[in-house]
Amino acid sequence: MPLSAQPAGSAEPDVLAASLDNARHLSSLLRAVHFQDHATCFATANGLRVTVEDAKCIQANAFIQAEIFQEYAVQEESVTFRINLSVLLDCLTIFGTSSVPGTSTALRMCYRGYGYPLMLLLEEGGVVTVCKINTQEPDELLDFDFCSTKVVNKIILQSEGLREAFAELDMTSEVLQITMSPDKPYFRLSTFGNAGSAHLDYPRDSDLMEAFHCSQTQTNRYKISLLKPSTKALALSCKVSIRTDAQGFLSLQYMIRNEDGQICFVEYYCCPDEDITEAEL
Repeated sequence: MPLSAQPAGSAEPDVLAASLDNARHLSSLLRAVHFQDHATCFATANGLRVTVEDAKCIQANAFIQAEIFQEYAVQEESVTFRINLSVLLDCLTIFGTSSVPGTSTALRMCYRGYGYPLMLLLEEGGVVTVCKINTQEPDELLDFDFCSTKVVNKIILQSEGLREAFAELDMTSEVLQITMSPDKPYFRLSTFGNAGSAHLDYPRDSDLMEAFHCSQTQTNRYKISLLKPSTKALALSCKVSIRTDAQGFLSLQYMIRNEDGQICFVEYYCCPDEDITEAEL
């Protein structure tokens, strides 16, 4: 197959090389974090992490494990570069976004290191397209320091439960208030929109609740404008883990199963809306 060969004239070996039989597996995950034009890519032996940030208040990470790829090789301990995510998605879908039964776009991705472009070779139906995307110096990213030992409350919901909630709550509200508690109301989502206040409660024994680990009562508010990008990942996911730490920082981790049954994760971190929380709670 033409995509398995090193591009002609390669003077230096690739520090990152990866192949996928179906580029849609990658493009759908990247769309789930595409709310800014630029992203920072990290490649290690474990796989790829693509990070997008906005206003130092929200961060999204798409994790694509090495096992998802048919070929995956990193020649350094870690490889990092910044890239225009909008351009990358345009290239990955150059043959179109609709899935015709029995056809898929094969992808080979190569990167030779600092200063080099990211090379994409895409093949569908015998037609090969080569794309070169300029890479940039990576920005310093926020470290939310969200480790499991600092998590105060955690629940795991079937995604359909959260999708229904977002459909029912008043999204004219500026904030989404989240209450997590070892006692009633257990897990409550609240909005304060043009039509007044709305609350949606989930008991800990709800059919939609897969895990419930709450050690203390917490109520925090988050700007809905910051959370809206995460609904792209929610639409693709089958389960969502909702975690908060002692400062009220929120982690939404979405488990996404692709067409081949492989599991990937997209995680959003969001800062609490401190002004409103302190003034009104």
